[in-house]
Amino acid sequence: MRQLLYGELVHWYRLVDPAADHAAEAIVFRAAFERCFQGHPARDDAASRARPETLLELGAGAGHNALHLKQHYRCTLVDLSAEMSALSVALNPECEHIVSDMRTLRLDRQFDLVLIHDAIVYMTSEADLTAAVRTAYLHTRPGGVVIIAPDGLRENFEENTETQQVSDGSRTVTTLMWDWDPDPTDDTFITEYIFVMRDGVDVQSVHDRHVSGMFTLATWRRILESEGFEMELMDRPISEDENDQVFLCTKPVGSDQLVPGVGDLA
Repeated sequence: MRQLLYGELVHWYRLVDPAADHAAEAIVFRAAFERCFQGHPARDDAASRARPETLLELGAGAGHNALHLKQHYRCTLVDLSAEMSALSVALNPECEHIVSDMRTLRLDRQFDLVLIHDAIVYMTSEADLTAAVRTAYLHTRPGGVVIIAPDGLRENFEENTETQQVSDGSRTVTTLMWDWDPDPTDDTFITEYIFVMRDGVDVQSVHDRHVSGMFTLATWRRILESEGFEMELMDRPISEDENDQVFLCTKPVGSDQLVPGVGDLA
């Protein structure tokens, strides 16, 4: 199912999700990246003195995370939506952009850091989630660090409704967002978006349904560790819910599982 927000409504996206809202989280993510990259107990002396230089973001969307991270890393930004990628190109022209699926992407290089923000929620089955985690693993250099930031865990899900209104002067968007779960026994939930959009004197309303994946902590741990990661949990920086957590993963230094047919970091 194609999400309208990432296609036909993409010209409204920056009002719905302002780039500035990602600044505080990016600071915390960068600190975690640097701490884990330089402090991995298995690193030798030379590696521990190095600092990360390259970052791959899977599901980079409009480039709002990269806006705050590109001063520190050479960023390669991947998204399935060509329209969203075009937004990011306008915001981050100095970054490399690739339109591709995080489940199947295979590049001829590895990166010091990999970030998958909340786009990971569009993995709606264990097979999808495993494929995305494998992509992250294969594109992370040994000793590299991965952050994955899902919107929540199955055991912590609660039905929720939020509203917001944002204006840039000539345009205004009022958004109703409703998270609900029609089947608590499966691995998905639904977010219903109602957008009421005013452009000058023209007003339209649109319903946009997003089906998202939601997995238990045990499932996340099993998949991350089975793919080869060492993982720890950190609190999600922008959330007031103590149950919202982010997966902070490292690829063991001794790992020799590279992208098939590919050498080390280019």
